[in-house]
Amino acid sequence: MAEGTVPGVGTIIVTGASRGIGAAVAHAAARAGHAVVVNYSEDSAGAKTVAEDIIGLGGRALTVQADVSRPADVVRLFDEAAGLGQVTAVINNAAITGNLIGPLVGVPGETIQRVVDVNVSGMIYMCQEAVRRLSTDNGGSGGSIINISSTATKAGSPGTWVHYAATKGAVDVLTVGLAAEVAKQGIRVNAVAPGSTNTGLHAAAGMPDRVERLNPTIPMGRGAEPEEVAAAVLWLMSAEAGYITGAVLPVSGGR
Repeated sequence: MAEGTVPGVGTIIVTGASRGIGAAVAHAAARAGHAVVVNYSEDSAGAKTVAEDIIGLGGRALTVQADVSRPADVVRLFDEAAGLGQVTAVINNAAITGNLIGPLVGVPGETIQRVVDVNVSGMIYMCQEAVRRLSTDNGGSGGSIINISSTATKAGSPGTWVHYAATKGAVDVLTVGLAAEVAKQGIRVNAVAPGSTNTGLHAAAGMPDRVERLNPTIPMGRGAEPEEVAAAVLWLMSAEAGYITGAVLPVSGGR
């Protein structure tokens, strides 16, 4: 657990923040002046590095181990986050593919269950607790929830990650429904849907060159960098997007 000393403009929780898009969001939020709770499930070393980077630049960061698929862990995550100050935003980034690529028929049942547990149930648990803490109906001061979806929902990722794409479809529905439900409680709920992004997700699944292979299908001719996705998250979280809720913003180079 690591903590800095310089106050920020708000405290945000970023799940799955030890690497990739989550780490980029954590860094961007810290540069914008926010105190950042760097959540991780297993990669303690990665989370520690992210937090130390933020603290080294004069920001505030706290690492918290929690498996978002476990409701008790989610409650503890919010409880520990309160140590940095009042939570003003929650970025639900934690997601897994099951570390495999191939047709749906070959995905083991236990892998499907784990992917659904983290990507869908985990995000729902996080949203529930965020509403409990942020809602003006409950004495909170309002805030922002941003869910990380995927443009995989458009085509369904046939032959690679149909199971993963299906969970991201659920994320989009969760975002739209919850946004309408809590709009009068001071909470905005939006999603960012990255396209092919240069992270370790593809290598972990056994296809490190997947983004490069997809480049010819992307109008802009390249995959996104995690920092470009983070910029969209920070904008949706900002006052500039204050009248936006229920949106799913693609960051996909036109694909």
